[in-house]
Amino acid sequence: MATVSLDASVGTVLLQYARLVVGRGYIHNSLGNIAIRVPHPDFEHGVAYTKHAEVSLEEMTLDNVVITDIPTPTLLHGTVPTSVGHNLNREILRLRPDIGAVIHVHHDETIALFASGAVKELRVLSLEFPYVMARPPHVVGSHLDVEQDVGPVAGFIQDTNAVIMENHGVTTLGRTISEAYHRLNTLASEVRRIALAERLAAAVRTDVHYLAPEAVEWMYRYAESVIYPSRDATRRPAGGARGA
Repeated sequence: MATVSLDASVGTVLLQYARLVVGRGYIHNSLGNIAIRVPHPDFEHGVAYTKHAEVSLEEMTLDNVVITDIPTPTLLHGTVPTSVGHNLNREILRLRPDIGAVIHVHHDETIALFASGAVKELRVLSLEFPYVMARPPHVVGSHLDVEQDVGPVAGFIQDTNAVIMENHGVTTLGRTISEAYHRLNTLASEVRRIALAERLAAAVRTDVHYLAPEAVEWMYRYAESVIYPSRDATRRPAGGARGA
């Protein structure tokens, strides 16, 4: 398979978002990664820019950026292979041609919330969450490792923009790296809000006021026109969210 020359401008964007993710405290070691799809005339699915294994997003430089094929793990630029987590990134990019970037991190509060057994699904507290995420998150049980075996991914990835892996971490998807990053921040914030709300409610013996499911569905449906009104004016809702 042919080699691909590194586009330094794409590598620089990857480094920019690596620093942003690190700055949020999402990275603790060499695990966690970012993958950006770049169209290429010789590759149907484009190619994926990412970092190689054995270095963290915090420490990496442009020299640590590698390029891989998307249907296969073949290195097209660089010599050090990627970590096993890139299997999931590649499969998402292969199955979702609308997605241009993926971010995977081992987010402390998300791992703690689901490991605690307090929740099995992510109910929605804030009005912003459905609008930014655009689709409900999908929770993968701890008995599945979708990095080692990506087979189950095809069964759910079309219906979500965020994969929560119990005892492991989260992966967010976006048409751009900016969108994937915004979704990661929104998910992380919602998890923290839920943990705090549940703790406060338990202390005073009240119920957490989650949004009504029908209101959340409505917000998912009209997310595009709310977050990106210039792109989707035809579906702009006539009124505010219902049942919130």
